[in-house]
Amino acid sequence: MTKEKFFPSNTALFTLISACLIVAIFMGLRMVFGMFTDFFVEDLQCTITEFGLAIGLQMLMWGMFAPVFGALADKIGSGKVTIIAACFVALGIYLLYSGPNTGIFFQINLGLLIGIGLGGTAISVQIGAVGKHFPNKTRGMAIGIVVAMASIGYFFSPIYTKFALSAFGWEKTLNTYLYFVLFGMIAAIFLREVKKEKNINDNTKVDNQTLVEAPKEALNHKGFILLIFGFFVCGFNITLVSAHIPMYIQERGFEIWTAAAILSLIGLFNVFGTLSFGYLSGKYSKKILLSILYFARGIVLILFLVLPTSTYVAIGFGVLYAFLWLATIPPTNGIISQIFGTKYLAMLYGVVFFSHQIGSFLGAYLGGYFYDEYGSFDYAWYLSIVLSFFAAVVHLPIDERPLPRLATT
Repeated sequence: MTKEKFFPSNTALFTLISACLIVAIFMGLRMVFGMFTDFFVEDLQCTITEFGLAIGLQMLMWGMFAPVFGALADKIGSGKVTIIAACFVALGIYLLYSGPNTGIFFQINLGLLIGIGLGGTAISVQIGAVGKHFPNKTRGMAIGIVVAMASIGYFFSPIYTKFALSAFGWEKTLNTYLYFVLFGMIAAIFLREVKKEKNINDNTKVDNQTLVEAPKEALNHKGFILLIFGFFVCGFNITLVSAHIPMYIQERGFEIWTAAAILSLIGLFNVFGTLSFGYLSGKYSKKILLSILYFARGIVLILFLVLPTSTYVAIGFGVLYAFLWLATIPPTNGIISQIFGTKYLAMLYGVVFFSHQIGSFLGAYLGGYFYDEYGSFDYAWYLSIVLSFFAAVVHLPIDERPLPRLATT
């Protein structure tokens, strides 16, 4: 595939680069709060359940505001929305280390403010912007590139955070995060919109649908509802791991560095997973790819639980689960744009993403709850396995064909 064929315009190129930088920064930041658990417990007097609740609230706010920021981006532009949302992230991080930051304020800072900001900075608005610039054949790959950059953020953020925590302490580490947020806001200036007169959907008619009609139509489509169920499971799966793997690693008797290694491996090998499934989304049935992904997640979780404790098992889990980590996004986003078109892609993906974040809330909260109540994360892992197999089945009945109002004759 040549550069000329892949990029429909220079605007598409600049938008892709901008989205990659933004997503790498903000997805990287949201990945590492689990590494602050011991500091929050010791210095801010919060319990593991309270920390899990804050992360769960963050996931929930992220999901609630993803369709809000998505609809706003479809109206006023993705760059402006990203900058507005980044201000919420910056305020939450600042208050988390400067105070007030205990009790209810801990929940407001880590959960509410950062969560709201992630709704407009962490992937949904950005892949919505990118998706509008590319036709269906290459859209999955373009979105896969953006998601792969989230993986780069995943890889480097735990490494940097581990170094910074040792060198500066947790408050100063959070302070340095503000510089990354500022860089993301600058990158958002180059997040461009598709010209209204240009139609990149080479297999569809011009879309005259209104903002009010779009969610009504989608919520009356069985395939959209099934995607909502499936993405709920995705959120539960990955947030259970990202929020609680540092504590679980210690519970299993691993050295503490293993947790940082697993999180970094997730970032590194997720690149290969998202690019692979982004490419495959343009070649094969997206619903079948999603079924394979969720089934594989369940198998990997089972192996991690039943195999003997060893560094090799932990590293193997990090590599395998990483390959499946965000690989669900290109085919999920691809199904939405294929069925409903790209005009309100950011908003419709945001609606599906809200279910992802409800799952994330429960993954974070129930992980902490089970640990505090029973002294183990095992029950949370068992639930995650069952949900993975449920998601593998629930995608199969989805009808991937474009709606009649979009399909050409």
